[in-house]
Amino acid sequence: MNNTKFLLDSFYTEFSQPKYWEIDPIKIPAIFSDPLDIEIAGFFSAIIAWGKRENIVKAANNLMQLMNYQPYKFVTGQKNKWKSCESFVYRTFQPMDLFYFLDALRVIYLKYDSLNNFVKIHYDKNNDLLDSIRAIRDLFLSVTHERRSEKHIPNPDNNSACKRINLYFRWMVRKNNEGLDFGIWQNIPTSSLYIPLDLHVGMAARELGLLSRKQNDLKAVLELTNNLKLLDPVDPIKYDLALFGYNYYKNKNGSITFCMGKD
Repeated sequence: MNNTKFLLDSFYTEFSQPKYWEIDPIKIPAIFSDPLDIEIAGFFSAIIAWGKRENIVKAANNLMQLMNYQPYKFVTGQKNKWKSCESFVYRTFQPMDLFYFLDALRVIYLKYDSLNNFVKIHYDKNNDLLDSIRAIRDLFLSVTHERRSEKHIPNPDNNSACKRINLYFRWMVRKNNEGLDFGIWQNIPTSSLYIPLDLHVGMAARELGLLSRKQNDLKAVLELTNNLKLLDPVDPIKYDLALFGYNYYKNKNGSITFCMGKD
């Protein structure tokens, strides 16, 4: 395990450098300075985070443009102005899905002031962010919607890996010197995060012997997260950058040159 930790720490040193994330959805919430704008821009950027990263960034930036780069004011302001987003489409995320999400977020912000407050209230029940994910789903389901839109809301009770919402939580909770995560939810510990498990993270984790389960589901998320906690109990999900970066750039370039740095 010591060798694995050394290797992953080396990957983290390399892939936490901003040069690897110049084209990544996290660049969209980074446009903003107000925490409420960051929350909303980050939420939408994470929710549509599937497919090529370049396309995700383009779509998320287009959505912020349609919101006049004022996402908090847009969500909580006059609903008749939402018509500006009628043209927004990203793959299977259609305008009806967007308006549904706007309605649900509006409920959260008008009742709880921030998504952070809503997440924290439900996290505090058992100190478990899975409870927060369930609460987000329950609130969304309480808003009038087409059934087709439910596929965009993760459900841990169906063994979903909840990749995109866990990615979003990583952005909001973690804070690092490289500035890749925002750390604006300081009332939730980094040790409570779950790994955003996607194809690249799963492949790297299995290669390193950190994950035995073959499916990328919630059971795999729990297994990998618990193993990462053995390497860093305080900030285990920093290794998301290491695992994703290692596999993504290895497959993209065929080889990787590391700047190992000093421990």
